[in-house]
Amino acid sequence: MNNNTTGNSRRTFIKNAALLSAGLMLSPSLSWALSKKKQRYKIAVVDLMILKRQKLGAFQLAKDLGADGLELDMGGLGSRETFDNQLAKPEIRQQFLDKAKELNIEICSIAMTGFYAQSFATRPTYQRMIQDCIDTMKAMDVKVAFLPLGVQGNLVANPELRPAIVERLRVAGKMAEKAGVVIGVETHLDAKGEVELLEEIGSKGIKIYFNFANPLRAGRDLHQELRILGKKRICMIHCTDEDGVWLEHNTRMDMYKVKETLDDIGYKGWLVIERSRDQKEPTNVRKNFGANTRYMKQVFQR
Repeated sequence: MNNNTTGNSRRTFIKNAALLSAGLMLSPSLSWALSKKKQRYKIAVVDLMILKRQKLGAFQLAKDLGADGLELDMGGLGSRETFDNQLAKPEIRQQFLDKAKELNIEICSIAMTGFYAQSFATRPTYQRMIQDCIDTMKAMDVKVAFLPLGVQGNLVANPELRPAIVERLRVAGKMAEKAGVVIGVETHLDAKGEVELLEEIGSKGIKIYFNFANPLRAGRDLHQELRILGKKRICMIHCTDEDGVWLEHNTRMDMYKVKETLDDIGYKGWLVIERSRDQKEPTNVRKNFGANTRYMKQVFQR
């Protein structure tokens, strides 16, 4: 071998070694971010359910649990005219955005959980509340809001509320469309009923925020419900059941089969862990949500 060939081989070796070293020396956060972008499904937890409602520490806890993202709550409601939303304060909101960026935890959605126990059908200040949520979404670059119709908005038990709820969701839908965001509602209806509800509302700004627990609790076929709704009507999913056992021990839901169904209908995006806590230790956040996050990643991010 002549000197030129030897020199070229040596330079090639050094170049390749440098490239390999650069690849291996990628920071853990950058490597994690790059791999996360390739995932069809991302796993999040709910700040309210990990006992960190609008707390900055929710981001570090979400990271410790192994989650990709976090659903932030709008705050308590009670008898106030609107949510007790600390994120409306620019300095606090910026702290949240900075922490999310620092820890590579995405904010997947903003939740209006105050409506679980309040009446969306009769609340006089609902438009202000929806606008406050949308303003927070825009300021934090979040595209999906969660709106539970709750006990007082149960259209199965209280069908007389339907005209008021439909009319208000039409208004909310127009507000969402104007802002370029989506409001995902959770109802007590079956999938066919939700399709009819969405058609009656007639807004691209309103979709279904699907919750696995609802069909399971009612004894309906979870997979059939997902297929009836289809990916275009579902904006996001709460991927847990009622409390009792962890997801991996749940005998009424085969998560691997759920993944097959979601793959088949073409859904991709966020799966948000809400409950499925061990009844023996319901307040052990790290144990319950850590186990469920690990299991969901095992199933959906193989």
